[in-house]
Amino acid sequence: MKRIDKNVVMLGWVSYFTDMATAMIQPILPLFIVLILHEGMDKLGFVIAVATFVSYAMRLISGYLSDRYGIVKPLVVAGYGLSATTKPLIGFTGNYQQITVLQSLERLGKGLRSAPKDLMIAEYSEKNASGKTFGFHKMMDIAGELSGTVILFALLAIFGQSESVMRNIFYATLIPGLIGLAIMIFWVRDIPKPSKHESMKFSFSDQDKLTIRALFVYFFFVFFMFSAAFFTVQAKEVGIAIALIPLLFIVSTGIQTLTSYIIGAWVDKIGVKRIMLFAYLSGVIAQVLLYLQNPLSTWFAFAFMGLFTVASLNANRAYIADRAQNKGTVYGIFYAGVALFGALGAYVGGVIWEYFGMHTALGYSLVGTLAVLVLFGAIVRNGKETDKG
Repeated sequence: MKRIDKNVVMLGWVSYFTDMATAMIQPILPLFIVLILHEGMDKLGFVIAVATFVSYAMRLISGYLSDRYGIVKPLVVAGYGLSATTKPLIGFTGNYQQITVLQSLERLGKGLRSAPKDLMIAEYSEKNASGKTFGFHKMMDIAGELSGTVILFALLAIFGQSESVMRNIFYATLIPGLIGLAIMIFWVRDIPKPSKHESMKFSFSDQDKLTIRALFVYFFFVFFMFSAAFFTVQAKEVGIAIALIPLLFIVSTGIQTLTSYIIGAWVDKIGVKRIMLFAYLSGVIAQVLLYLQNPLSTWFAFAFMGLFTVASLNANRAYIADRAQNKGTVYGIFYAGVALFGALGAYVGGVIWEYFGMHTALGYSLVGTLAVLVLFGAIVRNGKETDKG
C-alpha cells in the first residue's frame, strides 16, 4: 500500500467514520419502519425508492460542476455535512413520510459528494494503480461499516431492541458523522482547479460515451438485485432474531473488508470484465440462497451480497478512472444510474412483496439477475470472438 497517496488515506478515514454512522442504523431502519412504525413493505419500498431517486440528479450536477468549474472539495464537504446532520434526526420521526424526507436529504448528501470524491481518488491514483487505490478506499469505508455494525450489535445485546434504544442509536450517529466531516475539512487537500480556458471547453468525448454505455448492464443488474433493506426483512421473515441481524451485516462487511484491496489489485491484473463476471455470479448466488428461505442460507446470502458489492464497485470505479476523460461527470452518471435503477427496482420489488408475497418477490429478483448474468456472459464472449476475428 506504499503507492497510496496520503490524501486517499485521509479520504479513507472520512469514509470510515461516515460509513460507521450509516452502519449503525442500516440494519435496524427497515425494522424500525415495519415493526415500530407499523408500515407495510410497500411503504419501505417507497422510502428506499424516493430516497435513492432524489440523489440521482445531484450526482449528475456535482460531477458536471467538478469537471467544468473545478469545484471538488467544497461539494464533498457539503455532502458529508448533510449526511452527518440528517441521520440523527431519524430518531425524532413518527411515520414513513418523515423518514422519507430525512433519508432523501441524507442520500442527497451522498449524491453531492460521490462523484467529486471519486474524482479526487482518481486524481491521486498513480498510473496503472487505480484498482488498488479504489480497493484501498473501499476497504476503509467497509471497515467503517463493519465497526458500526459491531457497535450496533453490542448496543442491542446490552440494552435490548426496544423503540427507545433504536431511537437513541439514531441520535448517536452524530458523533462519527462529525468526526468524518472534520477530517474532510482539515486533512484532505483539494485537487488543482482547471484553468479558466479549460473550464469553458467541456464536452463528452467518444471515450466517455463508450464508458457510459458499458455501465448499463450493471444498472439493470442493480434494478433486479434485492437491496440491503430487503435482505434484512427477509432475514426476519425466515426466523432470524432481530438481535442477530447486525451479525449478518458483519458477515457481509467483513467479507468486503478482507477482499476489497485484493479484488482491486486483481482488477489491475486480470481486467474489469472478469471481475464483473465474478460480481454478477456472486449476486445471483446471493439471490438463490435467499430464495431457499431458511436461516442458514440467508447467512451465506449476506456473504455473497458482500462479494457482489465490493467486486462490482471496485471494478466500475477503476474502469471509469482508466477510460473516461471527463471523470467527474462520468462518475456522476454512474452513481445516478445506480440510484435511478436501484430506486425503481426497490419500488417494484416492494410492491410485488406486499401484494404477492415474499416468495414471488424473491423469484422475480432471481430470474432478473440471472438473465442479466447470461446477457453479460454473452457480451464478454462476443467481445472475445470479435478480438480474435
